[in-house]
Amino acid sequence: KATDITGGSTRFEIVDVGFTLGDRYKKGQVVEFPVYYGGNKDSKYTLMGPNDRLEDWHAPSEVTDAGWAYQAKMPKLATDPKEQTQRLLYFLPYFEHADQMVANDAFAEFAAAPYSVIVPLKDQLPREKVLQWLVDEKTPVTRIGFYGLMAGLCGKPEDAPILEKKILVLDADFRLGIEGVMAGYILLKGEEGLKVLEDAKMRSKVAVDKNGKEINLPFSETYAVMQALRFMWTYEPDRISKDRLKQSMHILLDRQELADLVITDLSRWKDWSVQDRLVAMYDNQEFAIPAIRRAIIRYLITCSQDKGPKQADGTQETPDYALKAAEQLKVIEQKDPKTFADAKRFLVR
Repeated sequence: KATDITGGSTRFEIVDVGFTLGDRYKKGQVVEFPVYYGGNKDSKYTLMGPNDRLEDWHAPSEVTDAGWAYQAKMPKLATDPKEQTQRLLYFLPYFEHADQMVANDAFAEFAAAPYSVIVPLKDQLPREKVLQWLVDEKTPVTRIGFYGLMAGLCGKPEDAPILEKKILVLDADFRLGIEGVMAGYILLKGEEGLKVLEDAKMRSKVAVDKNGKEINLPFSETYAVMQALRFMWTYEPDRISKDRLKQSMHILLDRQELADLVITDLSRWKDWSVQDRLVAMYDNQEFAIPAIRRAIIRYLITCSQDKGPKQADGTQETPDYALKAAEQLKVIEQKDPKTFADAKRFLVR
């Protein structure tokens, strides 16, 4: 054990080797860590490190036989997208493994993977199991969003009611990952599914709990729809047209608690069709909130800087909507110089 002048030591006998450089470590070999670790001599541990200096290694981690079999056969990291997709196949059978370490690690591999790397696996995802995990109360809430999205990716049209019920019936005030279920639902139902979300979560302010009781719709539910719209815009632009997604976002402009976020998204999406509406909103006392007014100013600044397509000679004309936004900014700066200065100060370019 450790003393005042040493860190103690711990001896391990190697019973199996998963990966090693050359023949540095072999079965039967005893290695001595220059640190004391309390443990059971009848248990097995994973030893992992970057080089021959045991001082640099991770702390030994107790492991089951199933956990070791999973780790020892794990494919090496890949950088090529096609190889990354192929590598993910290894982790598919382990999502809800009895060994929690295995289940968590396999899930983490998918959670960290780019969506574009997962999409090619849609026909190989365990569809029926994904649906079962999605509705199972024992499934960790941190996985619900992922399973909802995967259900949309690999599912069939007849699976949509399962996701719809999960979305429409609230079992908590805040539901972690419900935006992933919403995105999966849109993947399955397309514009029809988007309409359901609009009516239930954007236009309405009430919801139904698991007992069938009508309750106030939590802010988080509407915000989750916004997140689902952002996902579709970025990762599935061919499923729902961008003009249709903009129309959905327009619905929330009248929601005081969301308006600044909506305006910011519309600015990123270069939706200049609401310019007049936002200018009118600026003078509306219902929306006389600094965050909303700053968002409107930033929207107009971004709009005024937009350029038309490049001409043959390399020049770009300034569109009429951009010229109009510049004029609107002059008016706002004159009547509200403080808010204008604040908005410019924190403008992210």
